[in-house]
Amino acid sequence: MNMRFPLVAYFGLASQLQVPVNPPSQPVSSPAKMADQNPDFAFKEAADIFSPKDLVQLGRPGAAVASPDGDLAIVSYSQYSFQDKKNEKSVYILPISSSYSKKKPAHITFDKGGETFWLSSRTFAHVVADDDDSKVYTYDVSLDGHITTSESAHIGSIPAKDAGNFKYNTKTGNLVFSANVYEDGDLSNVKEKDKAWDERGTTALVYDDTYVRHWDVWQGKKGPQLFVAKITKGDNGKWSVAEDIKSPLKGSGHYSPVEPFGGTDDFDASEDYIAYTAKDPDLPNAWHTKQNVYIVPISGYDRPKALTSGQQGATHSVVFSNSGTKVAWTELDKDGYESDRAKIVIFDLKKLVRFTVTQHWDRSAGELVFSKDDKFLYLTAGEHARVKVFALPVAPTPDQPTTHPKLGKKYSIPVALTNDKAASGLQALPNGRILFSQSSLTSPNNAYVVNGLEKLQEKILTQQEGQEALKPEAIAEKVTAFAEEELSGKHLSEGEEFWFRGADGKHVQGWTLKPKGWKEGQKKQHPGLLLIHGGPQGAWEDQWSTRWNPNVFAQQGYFVIMINPTGSTTFGQDFTDAIAEDWGGKPFVDLIAGWKYILTKHPEIDADRAVAAGASWGGYAINWIQGHPEFGFNFKALVCHDGVFDSTYNGYSTDELFFFNHEWGGRPWEPKSKALSEKMSPANFVSKWSTPQLLIHGSKDYRLPETEGIGAFHALQQLGIPSRLVIFPDENHWVLNPGNSLKWHYEVLKWFDQFVGEKRVE
Repeated sequence: MNMRFPLVAYFGLASQLQVPVNPPSQPVSSPAKMADQNPDFAFKEAADIFSPKDLVQLGRPGAAVASPDGDLAIVSYSQYSFQDKKNEKSVYILPISSSYSKKKPAHITFDKGGETFWLSSRTFAHVVADDDDSKVYTYDVSLDGHITTSESAHIGSIPAKDAGNFKYNTKTGNLVFSANVYEDGDLSNVKEKDKAWDERGTTALVYDDTYVRHWDVWQGKKGPQLFVAKITKGDNGKWSVAEDIKSPLKGSGHYSPVEPFGGTDDFDASEDYIAYTAKDPDLPNAWHTKQNVYIVPISGYDRPKALTSGQQGATHSVVFSNSGTKVAWTELDKDGYESDRAKIVIFDLKKLVRFTVTQHWDRSAGELVFSKDDKFLYLTAGEHARVKVFALPVAPTPDQPTTHPKLGKKYSIPVALTNDKAASGLQALPNGRILFSQSSLTSPNNAYVVNGLEKLQEKILTQQEGQEALKPEAIAEKVTAFAEEELSGKHLSEGEEFWFRGADGKHVQGWTLKPKGWKEGQKKQHPGLLLIHGGPQGAWEDQWSTRWNPNVFAQQGYFVIMINPTGSTTFGQDFTDAIAEDWGGKPFVDLIAGWKYILTKHPEIDADRAVAAGASWGGYAINWIQGHPEFGFNFKALVCHDGVFDSTYNGYSTDELFFFNHEWGGRPWEPKSKALSEKMSPANFVSKWSTPQLLIHGSKDYRLPETEGIGAFHALQQLGIPSRLVIFPDENHWVLNPGNSLKWHYEVLKWFDQFVGEKRVE
C-alpha cells in the first residue's frame, strides 16, 4: 500500500508541503545559475561560542591505558593547529590511584606519532615507523615529586614499518603485534616483495575474487597477520628487542585484525596462546560477515584451532581470563548482517565447553574484560542512546556446549554501573577497581576510575532469583580534565531527551540542543535543524563527535533536533531489525511524528526556516525527503553527505555487498530486491524534487561511491533547483583532514544561511 498520502492525513501536515522551485514535470533546459547571495558569510566566533574552528583545533584524547600495577595511565593525545598546519601527537602520563592523585602528569610530544604500551609499572615503550622498520624506544617514569620521564632510549627494531596494535605480556616478555604481509605470511621478505610490486612495470590491479576495494583502499596483495617479538630487561637493567620473530598465523590463510576497523579488540594473548578473530577463509569476503575465533600457541608449534561453532556471524572483542583458562568474545548469530545482537560467548579451555551467557539480554555487548580474580566480566553496551558500563558474574561452565544454558538471571543479565554518557577503553585494575574513558555531548574523552567493586560483586553474587533487579550506584571518579579549560564559558548544551509515539505505536527517543540565546516563549525565534544519523543501524548518543557535533550547529544559532527512528541501535534488537527492507517506511513515520512533536513543544522554532542534513543512510533520508513533499517537513534547504541516491546501483557498486543483500532482501537483480528498489529508491522520485540541496562526497568513499552524489547533483541541476556539489578527492566516507573538516562546516553552514539565515528572511 502506498503510505505517502495516508501519512499526510494521519499527522495533519498537509498545510506544510514543500513548494517546488520549478514544477517537477517541467525540467529546465539548462542548469540554474545560482548567484552567491552571501559572499561575506562567516562563522559566528567569540570567546563564548564553540565554533567549527574550535572543534577542529580542540585536543583529542584517546582512551586511558593503565600500567600493570594500576597506579598510572597513558593517554594518547592529538591536537591540530591551523597556525602551524600541523597535527601534534603526544601522550600524557597521569595518576589513576589515590596514592598519587596530587602528582602533576607528564606530557611528552612525539614528532612522528607512533604507538605506546607499558613494559612494566614504571617503563613504557614507544614504537615509531621508519622507512624500513619500526623503531622501539623506552621511557622510564619517576614519581619523585611530580611525574617525570627519562630521555628516550632506543632498544631495537621490529622488521615491519607498519607494525601496530601492540599487546605486551609483562610475565613472559611476549609482544604480540600486527603487520601486513603477503600470502606467504613471511615478515622478512615484505620489503623485497614491495619493491618488486612497485617496479612491476604497470599500474594494473587484477582481481579474481572480492574484495576489489574496501572502505577507502583498492585491495592489494597484502593483509594483516599477528606476530610475536620478545622484549626483555637484561641483568644490566637495559631493555632489548630480540631479533627472532614468531609467525603463529603463517600458512593459515587467516588475516587479523579484521579490516578495515579491526584493532587490539580482535585478539588477546595469554602466557602461552593467542586467541583471535578472522574472517572465514572459505567464504567470499564481500557478501559474508562470518568470523571465526581461533586459538594458536604463541610459539607457533601447532596450527590454529577454531573455538566457534561454525554457525555464527561476526565475532569481536576476544579476551582471555587472567588465568588463561577461559576465552570470551561477542558473537552475532546471522552471517551477512553486521548489526545483529552481539551476545557474549565463553569457551572453557579446560572443559572444552562453549556456552552463550547473554542469550536473553536484549542489548549488544561491546568491549569485554575479566576482573582480576576472573569472577566477573565487565563490559560496555549501548542502552537508550548511552554507552554504559555493566557487570556480569562469570557463570559456572555447563557440562556440554550450549547456546541456551540454564544460568539464572544474575549470570545472564548484566547490571549497569553507569547511566549516562558513552564509555570506552574498559580495563580491570588491581584492588577491585575498573578504569574507563567517557565522553558526552559536552566533552571529549576523560578517564574515570570506579573503586570498591568487591562489595558490588558480592551484592550481585548473593542476589536471589526473583529479586528485583539491582540498581547499584557505582561512583566513577574523574581523573582527567581534558578540554575543560578550552570549553569553559562556551555553555555547551547537554542535550535534552524526549520521547514520542512513532510507527506501530512504539516509543521513539530523540535529543534537542537549544541554540545560543534561546529563551522560552520567544516564538519563531530560531531556525530548526533536523540531523539524521547514518547506519542506518546507528544512534545519536550522549557522545562527543569530531565530525557531526550537534553543539557546533546549536552555537551557530540552530535549534538542533536529533531523532533515533526505527533502525536505531541501543533500543532493543527488534527496533534495530525493523528497518530492514523498509528504508523508506517506518523510519519516516517516526521522523514525521517526532518533527511534529518538537514543533508543538517548542514554538521558539521557526518552522518556516527549517533545514535538514544527513550522512550515509541519513543522506538516503535527505534524498527520500526530497521526493516526498507530502511528508510536510517544509525544509528550505537540505544537505546530503555521502548518501544513497540509486539503491539498485548501490547494490552493485558498494564494497560490502552483504549490507545491501540484507537491507534490501536480496541481491539487486533478484525479484524481491528489485521490487523494493522500485518502491524505495530516491532516484525513482526525482520528478518530485524541489528543495535547494547541497551534496558532499568523498572520492575515496567505496562504501557509497562518489557517483551517488554526482548523480543526484546532475538531477538537481537539470531540474533547475538551486544546488551545489562539494567533492573531497582525498576523503573516504568521513571527512578527516582538519582543513577539509573546516571547509565542510563552512559549506554546510553557508548553505543553510543562504536560505534561512537572518539576513535572508524577507
